[in-house]
Amino acid sequence: MRNLIKRNLNGKIIIPLFLLAGIIYTIMMTITIPKVMRYSGGMKILDMMPTGYNGAYVNSLLNTLGDEGRNAYLCNQIPLDMIYPLLFGISLCLILAYILNKLGKLEGYLYYICLLPLFAAIFDYCENIGVIAMLNSYPDNSNILAKTTNVFSVLKSSFTTINFIILITLFVVLGIRKLFLKDKFHK
Repeated sequence: MRNLIKRNLNGKIIIPLFLLAGIIYTIMMTITIPKVMRYSGGMKILDMMPTGYNGAYVNSLLNTLGDEGRNAYLCNQIPLDMIYPLLFGISLCLILAYILNKLGKLEGYLYYICLLPLFAAIFDYCENIGVIAMLNSYPDNSNILAKTTNVFSVLKSSFTTINFIILITLFVVLGIRKLFLKDKFHK
């Protein structure tokens, strides 16, 4: 896996993946999620609840969405959300690896940091599968399915937050190192 990542530490690969992930995210946030939320009566959709939800909330949301809202969720939002995690996971993995490589830390144990976005992507897919199952089984949703999907939603959100904290931290470290080395050479 490390060799595959190293072979792809190239702006011609990383930038288009990151931009495509950003475009899909923007479409979801400005078009597909608002479309679903028009049917939700102000309730947040499951994808937008980083701290989780319970079975009662799921049933209330799916009931409030009605047939058209559930269809918009299943046919408009979910298809894009089945593409986004892969693009996000791979591009952020490569960005973290790129920065670690610039810091000379890609060969050590810190390499494993660049794999964390892949876990966020896996949990996002698990969340999506759970949402699809709940949309398709409505009104006969099981509380176990809602609880399991909730765990994946919280894990996705937690890993995403951790990834961004790590990314910001690595950018700060890289910036400080560049400033320090720049000052060192000018003295």
